[in-house]
Amino acid sequence: MITLSAEQCRIIGVMLEKETTTPEQYPLSLNGITTGCNQKSNRDPVMSMSESDVQNVVDELVQMNQLMVDQKASTRVNKYFHRFCDTEFGNLKFTPQQRAVICVLFLRGPQTPGELRTRTNRLADFADVSEVENTLNQLQDLNGQTLVRKLEREPGKRESRYVHLLSDIDENSFAQAAITQTEVMPSEEQTSLTQRVTELEQQVASLTEQINCITELLNDD
Repeated sequence: MITLSAEQCRIIGVMLEKETTTPEQYPLSLNGITTGCNQKSNRDPVMSMSESDVQNVVDELVQMNQLMVDQKASTRVNKYFHRFCDTEFGNLKFTPQQRAVICVLFLRGPQTPGELRTRTNRLADFADVSEVENTLNQLQDLNGQTLVRKLEREPGKRESRYVHLLSDIDENSFAQAAITQTEVMPSEEQTSLTQRVTELEQQVASLTEQINCITELLNDD
């Protein structure tokens, strides 16, 4: 099983997300990847990567056979597609639900099943939280590979969070960040605010993708 850096996870997460939500923009240019990496909505942590930084990580992923330049693109700039999963080049084969969960864990870090159900709504359909939990159970033993892990439930929380295992993880830092957040805000207020923020993030992400699509079309002319 491959081990990815945080930046590599972010780029692959962006590729998985945009391939599903804005297929007309996919494969992605370096500018499109950079914009997706630095989005302030639907990202945790928020990053600020330069195009040079992104190019370096993209080159690493190309060397690792996780990305490839689209040789068929009839544009003046390179466009890239991923080979991370669901291709003839690798052994990771996901259902749409499994792919959506991995994508959100790459882009937003540890999540509860309830958060995953809300935050995957543009990537896959889940009837209820139990279907998310079933998908997480599948990813804990997918063809002999453990791709996600259930973290210890945090004080005052009703659900445990899950983390992907495709990069080095520091469970202590996750737990400390969650405890700090809980201390700052009462749980009911936090839940209400989280739902509102999620709705706003989805609206901003949709607008950003529309702007990026227009920009890509203008650049191709």
